[in-house]
Amino acid sequence: MNKKLNISGILYSILFLMMGITAVSASPPSQINTNPPAEPVKLIFIHHSCGENLLTDGNGDLGRTLADNNYFVSDSNYGWGPDGIGDRTDITDWPEWFVGPDSGHYMDAVFNESGQNAEYTRTFADPGGENEIIMFKSCFPNSNLEGSPDDPPQRGDGLTVGNAKAIYNELLIAFAAHPDKLFIAVTAPPVQDYSYAHNARAFNRWLATEWLQGYEGSNVAVFDFYNVLTGVENHHRIHDGAIQYITDQGEDVHAYPSDDNHPSRAGNQKATAEFVPLLNYYYHHWMDAEAAPQSEETVVEAADAEEATDEEATDEAAVDAEVASEPETVEEAEPAAEVKMETAVSAIVFDNFDDCNENWQADAAEESMLTCREDTGELYSDSTGMYINYDVAEYSWANCNRINDTPQDLSGKDGLTFFLHAKEIGQIIFTGFMEDANGELLIFEYYAETTEEAIDGWQQIDLSWAQLVEPEWQGSGLLFDPAAVRGIALAFNGDNGRNQGELWVDEIRFLSDTPAPEIIATEAAPVEEASPVAIEQPEEEEDEGDSGRFALCPTSMTMGLMAMVAAVWVTTSGKRHRS
Repeated sequence: MNKKLNISGILYSILFLMMGITAVSASPPSQINTNPPAEPVKLIFIHHSCGENLLTDGNGDLGRTLADNNYFVSDSNYGWGPDGIGDRTDITDWPEWFVGPDSGHYMDAVFNESGQNAEYTRTFADPGGENEIIMFKSCFPNSNLEGSPDDPPQRGDGLTVGNAKAIYNELLIAFAAHPDKLFIAVTAPPVQDYSYAHNARAFNRWLATEWLQGYEGSNVAVFDFYNVLTGVENHHRIHDGAIQYITDQGEDVHAYPSDDNHPSRAGNQKATAEFVPLLNYYYHHWMDAEAAPQSEETVVEAADAEEATDEEATDEAAVDAEVASEPETVEEAEPAAEVKMETAVSAIVFDNFDDCNENWQADAAEESMLTCREDTGELYSDSTGMYINYDVAEYSWANCNRINDTPQDLSGKDGLTFFLHAKEIGQIIFTGFMEDANGELLIFEYYAETTEEAIDGWQQIDLSWAQLVEPEWQGSGLLFDPAAVRGIALAFNGDNGRNQGELWVDEIRFLSDTPAPEIIATEAAPVEEASPVAIEQPEEEEDEGDSGRFALCPTSMTMGLMAMVAAVWVTTSGKRHRS
């Protein structure tokens, strides 16, 4: 086997059959309820020193204030938990907690923790049971995000805007699999250094106003601790019966520093005063959504990783966006019963390989071999993935594909995300899409190299349409058009000699559903009060199938089209390796 395998895995446009998505329609805005829960609720806060100060009596007083609001608080700190996981709370550590190979072990400890790691007052005894609310926060070094403010989600290394966005998108996988828990993401506090201040502001505004726009559940919320600490008049709170999110009444750096970047007592107490009523609202919103009756009108691609199947429908889901600048209300929708939300921003599965043996076809030149089939051994999630074993001769090709005989309009999607497991690093995944232009099948390519992450577990590949590039040899001069998608394939070539290897693929999902509504959290002065304004929901898409998924009929993959695809690969093989 080659030490550096050249997988040239090609997603070329063969497969996009619309899974019949029914867009979520919103219900009228509900009243903002900031009353404490009627019964004790168990809560755990994952933190380090800034969180400890925030909780501590006489500093932030958050622990005691939460107790006064009927929350039984526990917390983690340095040295806590299995494998000392409490030591690792940077943004780049959250996948280990929530979605990594040992995340089930860590989450079991989180759900069942009842100890204290900070000095705060508990006013009543442990009511028993698991923690229902999980708050998690990184410390102030995580505000030093490199990159650019407008960087899109893109998995990479270190603390960058793009990597941070992609990581938080990835966390939605775990959160959607636990609709019985309320997850509160608390943003990292600011620093006094201006070097990356604009990046910190942009990322935290994205987290507070955009991150959950496509999320189909009601069990995730954000408190912008960073914003509250950047100006006396910057707020994230309930004000006059609405969520108020004001971000432009200060700087992008610390307005409440102590001797260093730890927030001062005044800053922590301001945060506590704003957070607790907001938490009460998040809690009631979550509980009301959980208790809402199911709707037959809205079907959401589903389901809980352990219990549900593709065919199960879910309730209408809540898009719980934060509202900005002037007081506005968040328009709520019916909850998703058990939504399985994967990466980036979409809950819609493109393919979870439950029908892999029927929907995916293997093709190879005579001198090459490729097998692709359902697999239940190596899985990222759910119960089925796809296993690929390939042996491609020099200057030859092989591919595993799904094909549709008519183009599909996916211009309302941003791209794809999927997960890979491999045996060796250095494998080159080559993904290309084919669009239907003037009746021709055209290939568009994308390259990504498998890393240690794919060896140790699963590597996430986020692929936006803009990253797909036409190869020089094709020469049409066209850009990829997501409005005319014919399908996808994972393909492998032998351009650098004989190419052998094994690969596991799981959970191909869309980066987003329909284009997100315009961000409402514009910067504005807090002095004027506004009447409540509801956030609009995306327009409904036509239902393309009865199952609530993109309908792929294997019989529609005609032999003629399969022959066309094979012809593309045969006739371009020489051009490909020469390029």
